[in-house]
Amino acid sequence: MSVNKAFLVGRLGAAPEMKTTQGGKAMCQFSVATDGWGGEDKGRTTEWHSIVVWERQAQLCEQYLNKGSLVAVEGRLATRSWDDPKSGVKRYKTEVVASRVTFLGGRGEATTHPSGGHDGGPGAGRRGGAVGVAHAGREVRDDLPF
Repeated sequence: MSVNKAFLVGRLGAAPEMKTTQGGKAMCQFSVATDGWGGEDKGRTTEWHSIVVWERQAQLCEQYLNKGSLVAVEGRLATRSWDDPKSGVKRYKTEVVASRVTFLGGRGEATTHPSGGHDGGPGAGRRGGAVGVAHAGREVRDDLPF
């Protein structure tokens, strides 16, 4: 038996980037920072994780998340490779392919950036919803506005 499951809670390091594949599928990429403890000699550490979200969830992440937004991401680890055109070296990247993204700020609630600044938070001044995406820790359906 084997298990490939990732669960992270952290803040976005930058605004999400939306892309569309050649086949027309929506894809959103963003990075999430999590805190950890590196031991007595290193103290508190920050790990950065690359997240990939697909289709309707991707559109909602792009619409409602901003730099500093607090999220919970559930998914699986995937490693992709490509040949770097400049150096000719094969490159690898491990990402979390999200099956569920939970927005952890309340509607219109300000979220605090790691730098100490504030933004309007996920969903501030906007409406929407999606199956498979949770907002403020609860599941929302496509037909219900937040």
